[in-house]
Amino acid sequence: MASAYDVDREPLLEPGSSTEDDRDRNEPPTNQHSFEVQTRGWRFCPGKWVTSSPDDRSTSLLFRIGASMFSFVVLGMMVSTLGVMVPQFEEHYGLTDLHVSFVFLAWPVGYVVAAFLNGAIHLKFGQRGIAVLGPLFHIIFTTTAALHPPFPVLLVALAVGSIGTGILDGSYCAWAGGMENANIVQGFLHGSYSAGAALGPFLAGTMISAGNLPRYTWYHVLLGASLLEAVVLILAFRREDSRKYRAHHERERLLEVPNESSLDARTAIFKHGVTWICAAYFLAYIGTENGISGWIVVFMTRVNHTSHYLASLSSSGFWIGQAAGRLTLGPVTEWVGVRTATIAYLVAALAFEALFTAVHIPIISAISIALLGYCIGPLFPSGIFMMTRLLPKELHVGAISFVVLIGQVGGALLPFALGALADRLGIQVFQVVVFAQLVVTLLLWLSFPRLPLANTSVEDQIEETNA
Repeated sequence: MASAYDVDREPLLEPGSSTEDDRDRNEPPTNQHSFEVQTRGWRFCPGKWVTSSPDDRSTSLLFRIGASMFSFVVLGMMVSTLGVMVPQFEEHYGLTDLHVSFVFLAWPVGYVVAAFLNGAIHLKFGQRGIAVLGPLFHIIFTTTAALHPPFPVLLVALAVGSIGTGILDGSYCAWAGGMENANIVQGFLHGSYSAGAALGPFLAGTMISAGNLPRYTWYHVLLGASLLEAVVLILAFRREDSRKYRAHHERERLLEVPNESSLDARTAIFKHGVTWICAAYFLAYIGTENGISGWIVVFMTRVNHTSHYLASLSSSGFWIGQAAGRLTLGPVTEWVGVRTATIAYLVAALAFEALFTAVHIPIISAISIALLGYCIGPLFPSGIFMMTRLLPKELHVGAISFVVLIGQVGGALLPFALGALADRLGIQVFQVVVFAQLVVTLLLWLSFPRLPLANTSVEDQIEETNA
């Protein structure tokens, strides 16, 4: 059996060498000349992308997946360290909690812009365009932040950087979702994001607190990571141009001119109550996640009187807990059932939040917030699972894109609201707000309809729900 390495080398054979397909090398690949190679669980079809022209070849699929994983590590580092930098911004710019909260509003702006740009970039430049533009926005953001500009300029730079994050996040998640081993690849990407999110606060806290370096030196690190991200992604996706993207999606009829039926399909997602329930659920959940990540450092330093370094480690612990929860609780969810398991996770999260509120010993608080992160780790994939089981298959892409966008809105508004409340009532309100958001998330989860039985179609379940 041929290996993936052999597949990649096939176009580079010496002129004198011969293979069974040499006589057909100049002919367009057809089903007759295509064959599948199974390697370590991945399925390749060389006849689709190995031809006589170098422009028709693709880089190794594993290389592209690895490059995407590295990009997601960078994304996680950028997003998670925003909370670590909040007290630094307040000190440097002389800001109140309310004013510094605008950083949480600036970041999701890019996701909204990216939602409109992603399709156009793919059509014009293909995945190669994503590999160039995404890191470019990151480089602009980190270069500007490293120059410690005025706060309004920093907010604009944050919005620009988030455009790159939104483009890369949406593009590579959609790309991975279309693979045969979609769940595995999605797990790799989200695991890489969680790893970066755990690493970022630790590195930033170590540099700023233990190393006594200026706060803007962290953005020098992110600038270097963004430059490396650009090199890796461009190398991996250099042959994925718009022609290849169009050829692939025309086969799946994804680039057809919108007509009345396709427009109806786009609006059909809003006719299902499940879409709105899940949108509210993601708004509450992602708002809770970003609220904890954004304000835990401030809370630990002001209320528990910890060092900035230990507070940064608490933020890392929260993200490490999330990554561990997504990794280890999957089999539990499968065995118990997603509805019951998620209820148990949320109840446990409330218990750890109550412990966090009652005990203000720094090490206990750090452990409590890490365990809370562990419990809420599976909540995002559980919500996606519910949508795919309760909605017709043709509505999955549009519905999931919509609810994730609403979740990003929650990820901006709830941390901003928490900052506004902290500015007026004190940062002690943090623990009350987080507890309340977890309760709301639990109530929204309970409002989901029950999943259909294995022998019941989704359409029959929807009719029963509407009735």
